[in-house]
Amino acid sequence: MADGEVKRKRTFKKFTYRGIDLDKLLDMTSAELTQLVHCRARRRFTRGLKRKPMALIKKLRKAKRNCPEGEKPEAVRTHLRNMIVTPEMVGSIVGIYNGKTFNQVEIKAEMIGHYLGEFSITYK
Repeated sequence: MADGEVKRKRTFKKFTYRGIDLDKLLDMTSAELTQLVHCRARRRFTRGLKRKPMALIKKLRKAKRNCPEGEKPEAVRTHLRNMIVTPEMVGSIVGIYNGKTFNQVEIKAEMIGHYLGEFSITYK
């Protein structure tokens, strides 16, 4: 490396979901978020989250609240493979049942709008 060259700091691509960054997604109401997702998810959210999906979200909130600052929350196990990932779930660890075992998956921002079952395959 020559004296004239300066080592550049590595820049990371900032995550956006359909043109909106994660901080703004977290601040959105559920109605505004519903307008961003695909048609099947939009229909599901407008018809309302039922008892089991709401229970999963409450467990994820509790696990995040009870974990120490800067550490990953405790895994929450679920059979709800048809649950759609929302911005509120980002950073949580979910054990997704594949018919035999629970596969632990850390929810990342890129997973928003996908189903939990997509991240835990059911075959070898």
